[in-house]
Amino acid sequence: MITQLAHICIHASDLDETYAFYHDALGLEKGFEFEKDGEPYGYYLKCGGQTFIEVFKGTSGEEGNIKHVAIEVEDMDGLIQRIREHGIEIGEKTLGCDHSWQVWVTDPNGVRIEFHEYTEKSMQRVGGTCIVSW
Repeated sequence: MITQLAHICIHASDLDETYAFYHDALGLEKGFEFEKDGEPYGYYLKCGGQTFIEVFKGTSGEEGNIKHVAIEVEDMDGLIQRIREHGIEIGEKTLGCDHSWQVWVTDPNGVRIEFHEYTEKSMQRVGGTCIVSW
């Protein structure tokens, strides 16, 4: 039986730049590292609970890569400020048709990240049918 998302995996052409984005700008803590032939090869980043982002050295943007990752947050405005303080471009916060706050950013490898802050009316909490117009 499925209990939760374990991790998503992305490829990074530059492990250090990717780490700076996820650790410095987003504040994610490194869980552990991968090494191959005595060289850094990747790492796990903690994403709350037992959920992680797995990063491996490789070419990003290949066929079949993830379209986007959605990450739940508690303080959307604080996160937006933190990201902007690191000189990273981030969109404007909007209320989605699912009644959740959202904002988008792109990591150094082209992976789109959607941050979600749930409200009391969020479909993720109350269920039902979400009517879309896009």
